[in-house]
Amino acid sequence: MKKTLFYCVIASIFLYCLFPFFWAIQTALKPAGEVFRLPVSYFPETISLENVKDVFAKRPFGRYVLNSLITAGGATILTIAGASVLAFRLRALGLRRAMRIQRWFLVGAILPPALLVIPVFMVMKQLSLVNNYLALILAYTALNLPFAVWMLHAAFRQLPRELDEAALMDGFSPSAILCRIILPLSRPSLAVTAVLVFIFCWNEFILALSLMPSQSKYTVPVGIALLSGASVYEIPWGEINAAVALTTVPVILVIAALQRWIIEGLTAGAVKG
Repeated sequence: MKKTLFYCVIASIFLYCLFPFFWAIQTALKPAGEVFRLPVSYFPETISLENVKDVFAKRPFGRYVLNSLITAGGATILTIAGASVLAFRLRALGLRRAMRIQRWFLVGAILPPALLVIPVFMVMKQLSLVNNYLALILAYTALNLPFAVWMLHAAFRQLPRELDEAALMDGFSPSAILCRIILPLSRPSLAVTAVLVFIFCWNEFILALSLMPSQSKYTVPVGIALLSGASVYEIPWGEINAAVALTTVPVILVIAALQRWIIEGLTAGAVKG
């Protein structure tokens, strides 16, 4: 009885989380007239790719996806690289000193992006980086670095220090130890951290809207939010839902590519012996 109840609860949570995505897909596949028909139908009577075609034909949606890939991908690579070095340096410190420093990292991690919009915008304006990909990449890196350091430091700390000592005796430099020993052994944790950072950067809205005012530099969330119809009072729900469904594809591809390492990272330490 308890097992059945447990599976029912899990199934309910799964359906609850999946329903918005299902609604976006079924709305995207409906013709324009069927989207607003009452009573509401939960499955399209006629499957149409008109909304998907309009997203690319009438809107520069492909450009939005490219912009998001550049900013999210660049920020993820820069964040993982910087966090790896910092976490490796923290690993060399004693646990107490490392945790004391980590608390300050946590302060930065809990700050919401909305609080930082004005100071970040002023800094980027002084650097003449507004409407430049580098502005978003640097901003996202700064926001995600504390979280990534926390994640990777926990992973690096689990590796035995004897590896470092043996490598030093073999003539390895600290950078060689990090690149040739620590990082390869921490690939699952790196994959989990990279996916979480990428998803945050891909979905971020407020900084992307502020730092990229030109339509040609819109990221996907900004582009979807500013989709409009023929008039101010018309909302193209079909195109919006088609865009929402399409934007999940890159995230799914990233997770699928790193699936093995993600599972290993999430289950690390669950089994001993």
